[in-house]
Amino acid sequence: MKVAKLYKFGDIRIEEIPVPEIGLRDALVKVKTCGICSGDVMPWYIEKKAPLILGHEISGEIVKIGDEIKSEISLKEGDRVVVHHHAPCMSCFYCRRGDYVQCETWKKSKIVPGGLSEYIVVPEVNLKNDTLKLPDSVSFEQGALVEPVACVVKSLKRANIKQADTLLVIGLGVMGQIHIMLARQFGAQKVIGADMVSFRLEKAIQAGADYVIDVSREDIYEKLKDLTDGLMAQAVIVGPGSTDVIINSLKLVSRGGTILIFTPAPPEQKIHFSVNEIYFNDITITPSYSCGPDDMKEALQFIENGIVNSDLLITHRFPLEKVKEAYEITAMAKDSLKCMILLDS
Repeated sequence: MKVAKLYKFGDIRIEEIPVPEIGLRDALVKVKTCGICSGDVMPWYIEKKAPLILGHEISGEIVKIGDEIKSEISLKEGDRVVVHHHAPCMSCFYCRRGDYVQCETWKKSKIVPGGLSEYIVVPEVNLKNDTLKLPDSVSFEQGALVEPVACVVKSLKRANIKQADTLLVIGLGVMGQIHIMLARQFGAQKVIGADMVSFRLEKAIQAGADYVIDVSREDIYEKLKDLTDGLMAQAVIVGPGSTDVIINSLKLVSRGGTILIFTPAPPEQKIHFSVNEIYFNDITITPSYSCGPDDMKEALQFIENGIVNSDLLITHRFPLEKVKEAYEITAMAKDSLKCMILLDS
């Protein structure tokens, strides 16, 4: 079978390897669609894992299930599914409190060899705890959006949004657009997006933003102050993995508000701020890393119900042989949102 393997940033090769064999408690899935994750175009993040077979935003069809596990799951051969590449044990201390991404099983679990391959092995823990059957009304392309949408679901849960709040989303790539689409489902009344790319600003209005701020032309602080009658935003989603943007967000969040760090920054970058200012203004600073099974189920419902507009989000489609071009377009972060790799076109 064909796979897309990254050796270093910019060096992605299409190679052939044997179709993997499954164990008695695994499943073999034929990958139909795999999205390009914006996190995979951060050189510092992806190169530390190289060489690796890319891809984790996956939908496909189960072609074989191990004999020992068939009777223990509701899934069957021929089912259309979305597969999360990490899955928790559901029984440890962290799982019991809903912190699935801190579960040691979650951290170690993976699909084999990676989503950008014609077939993958789904191990037992992933199969049992975070593989979802796709409704007939949800396409494979929409299925490949479930994992990124689930990451936004978790983010908006953590953003402490209350009824009548203003939400500011900084960075309007595909994840920013999904935040815009889902914001009102979590209580936001006024939704504002900020970016410097006109294509993405226009898309944010289509996605449901009340206002957008072109940071290449406008002072984001003054514009937000004007749009909120001086209150600023009660929740600020920081999309870019930049400590400078995080620090600058401190002047954009209202008293009693929350700054949500959605993307990691390189490990050498540090943040310095006034504890006094944070304390007396009652500011919450929180991250949101990946997602868990509950978020995946909610994400699938949002997609099935049409609240997530896949037609707006998916801007490019490529065959596996052109995955390098898809990564280059995603990394440019200009006139694109979600690039999809179609493995069964």
